[in-house]
Amino acid sequence: MKKMRLEAGLTQSQLAKMVGVSQAHIAKIEGEKVDPRLSTVNKILEILTDRKRKRCSEIMTRDVIVTNPKEKIKKVSEIMVKHAISQLPVVENGQIVGMITEEGIVKHLSSDISEEIVENIMEPPLPSVPEDTDLVTIRSILETHSGVLVTRKGKLVGIITRSDLLKVI
Repeated sequence: MKKMRLEAGLTQSQLAKMVGVSQAHIAKIEGEKVDPRLSTVNKILEILTDRKRKRCSEIMTRDVIVTNPKEKIKKVSEIMVKHAISQLPVVENGQIVGMITEEGIVKHLSSDISEEIVENIMEPPLPSVPEDTDLVTIRSILETHSGVLVTRKGKLVGIITRSDLLKVI
């Protein structure tokens, strides 16, 4: 346990405070002078393993390129090609109102698609999570969605796609 605590960058006092026990109790546990309750061991392990997990903020793409509902598909397509991205959040008055995707554009292909506006073919927004969400949670969301929007106080600060998750591996 001491090794894990040190790897997490915590002192005995800091860990004790987080667990809700005394520093002396942590010292006794590490020195194997006391057999802690299972609930105490579980709290310690949860804290120490949780601190090692990567968070959204560590792998997300920042400076997310967004569009607005009135933008023409031609411009959105050009942006997607230029930046090699397959989807853009649609933002109106600071709020995420939808997503425009390559797949959505292809589904609506027609001779006048380039003049169509985003709001007519946009899809619902991707799920969003706070920036301190761990990657275990993100992984499960990405099993059913192409991406996850990352927010701070309700404002978009990043996006994580399946390819971002693969980069971590």
